[in-house]
Amino acid sequence: MTSPKVRVEAAETEAAAWHARLGVRNVSTATIEEFFAWRASPANAEAYRRVEKVWADTGSLADDPAITAALDAAMSRRAGRDRPVRLPRTLLGLAAVGAAAALAIGSWTWMQSRTVFATDVGEQRLVQLADGSSVRLDTASRIRVRFEGDRRLVDLERGQALFTVAHDRSRPFVVQAGDARVTAVGTVFDVRRNGTAVSVILVSGAVDVAPGEGRAAQRMAAGQHARVTPGGVATRIADVPAETGWTDGRIVFRDTPLREAVAEVNRYLTAKIELDAAALEAVPVNGVFRTGDRDAFVSTASRVFELEASPGPDGTVRLSARKNNRETSPGLPGV
Repeated sequence: MTSPKVRVEAAETEAAAWHARLGVRNVSTATIEEFFAWRASPANAEAYRRVEKVWADTGSLADDPAITAALDAAMSRRAGRDRPVRLPRTLLGLAAVGAAAALAIGSWTWMQSRTVFATDVGEQRLVQLADGSSVRLDTASRIRVRFEGDRRLVDLERGQALFTVAHDRSRPFVVQAGDARVTAVGTVFDVRRNGTAVSVILVSGAVDVAPGEGRAAQRMAAGQHARVTPGGVATRIADVPAETGWTDGRIVFRDTPLREAVAEVNRYLTAKIELDAAALEAVPVNGVFRTGDRDAFVSTASRVFELEASPGPDGTVRLSARKNNRETSPGLPGV
């Protein structure tokens, strides 16, 4: 009969292997389902939780001279030339799982990047997390994931993301966006950073939103929009389908000032639109456009607002006011 110690060691080995498999850029649905089946065993779930904890803690080991030397050697080693790097004895056993996995790949950079997910301008990405939660990243966004024993923490370093959180009352799911903190257990919500302000849209469930560490949190209800600034939290009723339309590749404008509409379209473009029509900047825009479809927006705006489109430097497009422009408009019909 297999001893308890051997069973624990086997579970830890499998957990480390799963942690590596789930850390790649694209994980198939079949792999996620296989992982959930493996983690259904309480022993496996506990082993995986220990591996997550070790991985989160390994960042504190970066200043250890022995570990630094080992990592430097691993990163500078040429394949097939040098002997494998020996880990310090202090890293042997379970406490070495995270660092050993990183050394096996060959760099400290890899160990950090496997918890970081990002999109380029115009790109969207769906990230499946190991706890069963998912994150849909919008254009030019970046998150850093840190799962620990008693909480699940995601730093939204820039951009926008829609979080679909797996229910786990014992491990709150916390999104940090600058000073703002959004805490959930199992729910769906959208978070966007815009300078020092953070917007939160609650699609379903409930979340607590605080403007900073140690500040009083405010409970949001489904269908609400919260604007979080250093001064506090202000809520209003949200137009959820419109404000989360980006998840379906749509930009929805409802009485949006033209200057803001242009800025929103530009979030998905590398070659931007430049608006040179001061008298029309506040004119309301109404319509629906596909993300990244610059031509459709420029064509419609030119026609409806009597703007002139001309090529600018580096592939940009300038929208300039013509003479006798209308100062108001029913808005853009979109596509």
